[in-house]
Amino acid sequence: MDIKKLAILGEAAKYDICSSSASSGRKIAKADMGNTVPSGVCHSFTPDGRCVSLLKVLMTNECEKDCSYCPNRAQRDVPRIAFAPEELSRLFIDMYERNYVEGLFLSSGVRHGMSDSIENMLKTIEILRMRYRFGGYIHLKMLPGTSEQYINQAVRLADRISLNLEAPNSERLKALSSSKDYEKDLLLPIENIARVIGQNPGTTHTTQFIVGAAQESDKEILTTVNDLYSSYNLKRAYFSAFSPVYDTPLENVAPAPRIRESRLYQSDFLMRFYDFKFKDFYFNGTGNLDLELDPKLMYAVRNPQFFPVEVNRASLEQLLRVPGIGPKSARKILEIRRQYRIKSPLELKNMGISLKRSQKFITISGKCYDSSRWLMDPPKYEFEQLSIFKEISL
Repeated sequence: MDIKKLAILGEAAKYDICSSSASSGRKIAKADMGNTVPSGVCHSFTPDGRCVSLLKVLMTNECEKDCSYCPNRAQRDVPRIAFAPEELSRLFIDMYERNYVEGLFLSSGVRHGMSDSIENMLKTIEILRMRYRFGGYIHLKMLPGTSEQYINQAVRLADRISLNLEAPNSERLKALSSSKDYEKDLLLPIENIARVIGQNPGTTHTTQFIVGAAQESDKEILTTVNDLYSSYNLKRAYFSAFSPVYDTPLENVAPAPRIRESRLYQSDFLMRFYDFKFKDFYFNGTGNLDLELDPKLMYAVRNPQFFPVEVNRASLEQLLRVPGIGPKSARKILEIRRQYRIKSPLELKNMGISLKRSQKFITISGKCYDSSRWLMDPPKYEFEQLSIFKEISL
């Protein structure tokens, strides 16, 4: 029966996106099993190169909510099933001891009210932490309307918690659900999560958007993401391109293109790691990002007054605006410049910089280079093959 439940509730959890990084601190001292390291969803890679896996599962797929895109919505005719806390915690430990998984991502439908559902999830995690002394990574997905009491317990037990906004504002959420209040059920709990985490460092929180389900624009999504980073200390946002599910109100709506999801992730990375501001992004007439050019290249093309930059004099901020140059390579340039002057494109290539992308936006000692020609036609040198044997005439 456990395997049957796992098959159903594991499949039902596939729409939730989890983190590729986690807290580095332990939630339980002197744990008997489990090591908390940066980890991710199912098969993911940590910063130290390890491939790790999480058991990603729902506590139950029974749900009282009517989200029009969701395969677990109350009005849908599907087999309904649930784990008991004791049952799921034992199943997880069995899988952990067999080296099938290294951590847990736990979510749930709303069954018998928010309180009953969140209490079952917290009880499961508490059994893992206290009875089994599991010290590994646990990500808990909070439910709409979660009270501060439960948030405090979650922060104490989990390494990461998340609450999905799904839509960027209240008007867009109305198109997805009539049973959720954007301000009360989503934004208020996120505000409480941010405050509790601020008082108890060590746990991080994330959110997720369903891209294209409510006909929202990229500009609306990034406006909300920018506010979450600046006001709520969000660790990161996730974006899931809408894909229609049979027997839901949106089953005939076209799926969102994956490239749109990719552009949102690129924009998110620019805000988090490249010091891009919301004003640095360019949107078309419908409020969406360009699907042909990535956001960083679009910025460079639209701001010719800032380019090209001289790699031997440019600041970190200027280098980070150059297409093809990332944070690591930009800092490498600054490090090398302390003792050495960069003289050729090949030196930049050896630092991991994409010359094809960066060539139009940089100079090296005042010179511009065509990277494709440089790499295809390296300098030719005249040489003579010498021999260790001396020719002797008889």
